[in-house]
Formats: sequence, structure tokens, C-alpha cells
Amino acid sequence: MKTSDVIIVGAGSVGVPTALALAEQGFKTRVIDMHPSPGQGENKHAIGGIRATHSDPAKILTCRRSLEIFATWQDLYGNNIEWLKGGYVFPVYRQKDETMLKKLLPVQKKYGLRIDFVKPADIQQLIPGINPQRLRGGTFSPDDGSISPLLTVNAFYRRAVELGVDFHFKERVRQIQVENDHVSGVETELSEYHAPIVVDTAGPFSPELSRTAGIDLTVVPDSHEGAITEPVRSFFKCMVVDIRPGPGSKNFYFYQNLHGQVIFCITPDPPIVGTAKGETAEFLPQVSARLVHLLPRLKNLRVRRTWRGLYPMTPDGSPLVGWNQQLRGLMHVTGMCGQGLMLGPGAAEVVARLIAAETTADDHIILEAFSPHRSFKGQEALK
Repeated sequence: MKTSDVIIVGAGSVGVPTALALAEQGFKTRVIDMHPSPGQGENKHAIGGIRATHSDPAKILTCRRSLEIFATWQDLYGNNIEWLKGGYVFPVYRQKDETMLKKLLPVQKKYGLRIDFVKPADIQQLIPGINPQRLRGGTFSPDDGSISPLLTVNAFYRRAVELGVDFHFKERVRQIQVENDHVSGVETELSEYHAPIVVDTAGPFSPELSRTAGIDLTVVPDSHEGAITEPVRSFFKCMVVDIRPGPGSKNFYFYQNLHGQVIFCITPDPPIVGTAKGETAEFLPQVSARLVHLLPRLKNLRVRRTWRGLYPMTPDGSPLVGWNQQLRGLMHVTGMCGQGLMLGPGAAEVVARLIAAETTADDHIILEAFSPHRSFKGQEALK
């Protein structure tokens, strides 16, 4: 029989680090993914930004640990994942945004963030050429940064394989198997695999997966587009997040990677609900206008490629992490709302400790906030 301690469905930004964390705890772990290799779902659509700069304590704690993992990975294991410690900058042009960001600072600092509201001159030094008209300053968190999504997921994958994780690619899970209200494994297009614990890291396809076991999940996918330019000489390192709304968008964000390419993305408003991944004609003119207005010196950059990926969204903008209360043995680690890359490694270690019954005080804060069975009241301010 093909038996293991844990089966993980999904080998992406969340599934691969979860497999690694479980293997480090000594669990015999199997990962099943419908794609031909790790990170070929939504991971490869991520733009690479990594921040602990959130308004929610659970996200701060989770992403602080992720940042530690990313920042030390090359020294520990030798893989270059293109970690760049450039920080995150939220430039401010409106009084209400300044008030909101300053109001968040006490909570952010309480949970360990190095962050401050800095003067306009500081913002201009961090982002040379930024539009100075009505610039009020902004927040800067220097410990945030960026990575290569694909280099990172493959580095985690190779480490997990070294620790004995069994990966199955090009296999789609048809059914979560259930016996007496307890999971017993999964059935794929090719075989059956048995385990007393099934971990759902299927992202935008988690609702479809959960329905095979009679579970309704509060995750709805929507699509976001991104783009990358030609490389130019590096002149800023931080991720820039403009939280002002614009025509058809809630906000937008961009940074310059280690190769000198500017990568940018937009949050559409209203959301584009569904699983469509075809690029649109609207995206590039829309985001380019915002980009050039904020940082005019980018106006002559040529865009090399655009793409579109899926965000598995929850009603309150925070992920689902924890046991399913209706079906014993089913663990959800999904609904990352487009933040799976930054939440994945930290959440993975929480999940491994939860399965091993070794949770910490910080884990309890995270698990309560991310419970799949919470009331979904409110919104995370910096989602």
C-alpha cells in the first residue's frame, strides 16, 4: 500500500515549504501536484515581494519567520534564491493615508517590526525621482525584501527531497477519501494513496478539492496581472506600494529586482472573479499611467512580458490555516489572498508543529486569527 503519515495536495509556494517543515519534524510526507514540476501553478505568477509589514499580528508573526528563512537560506544551504533586502515603502500623498499608517505603527512595533513613518526627503532618497508634489512622507520597513519565486520553490523542493519527501507530479487529485468522518487518503487519476492526514495547499483550487469530501470552503479565486521590464542600472531596492485608488484599481506596487528589471502589479477594482488567466488589453495602459505618474523616470522603459495569475481570496483578506472541524484529519493551509510566497514558510512551520502537537504561544495567535472557522469580520488593512 502507498501509505504515508501526511499527504499534501499542491506543490507551490505553500505546499513545498509545508512538506519541508513536516519532513524536518520526522513525518513521512507525500506531495501530489497536477503540474509537471514544483511552483508551476500560481507560484510562478508571483512578483516576488516579501514583507512582514502587515496590520494583523498573525500575519506579522508568520511573515517575520518567513523573512528569517529567506534571508538565511543561501548561507545555510548554498542556494541563491535572489534574496534582496530592500525594504518596503508606502509613500503617502493624502492625510487619511498618513493617519491610517501611523495608527498601525504601535501594533507593528509590538510584534517585532522595524518600521517608522519617515519624512519626504527620506522617501525621495529611497526612491530617486519619485513625484514630490504633495508627498507627505511614508512608512519604511527595512527588513522586508524580495526573492525569485521559482528559484525559491525549487530550493525548498530539493531540500525536501533530501529529507525524504515523496513528490508526485502530473497527477490530479480526484477525490479526498473518507472513512467514518475521517480522511483516509486521496484518489488521483493514476493511483490511490493512504494517510490519516491530508493537507490542502491547493490555493485557488482548494474549494474544488474540498467539495470532493463534502466540504464548502470560503475561498474565491480572482485574477491579477503583473509585468516585467527590460533590465536597467539599479537605482532603487525597495518595494513601492501606492495605496491610493485609481481608475479600475485599489492600489499598485513595484520594485527593481537584482537583475535591474522593474516588476509591477495592480489590484483591480472591482475584483476579476474567476480562474481566467489570459492577459487583458486594459492592464498595461492602466498600470503604466500610474507608474509613470508616481516615478516619471520610468517612462522610457520597455515592458518585456505580462502575465496573469490567481489569488485565492477569503472574505477578510487573511488565510485559512488549521484543522477542518467537520472532517477529522483534513488540514487547510490555503486562501493566502495573493500572499502565499511570503506567508508560506512561516505558516508551514506552524502547521508542522500543530500536527506534531508542539505549538507555541505565537502559534496560538496565528491559528486563532487564521482559523478556517472564524467569523470573517473586518478586513486586514494592508492586504
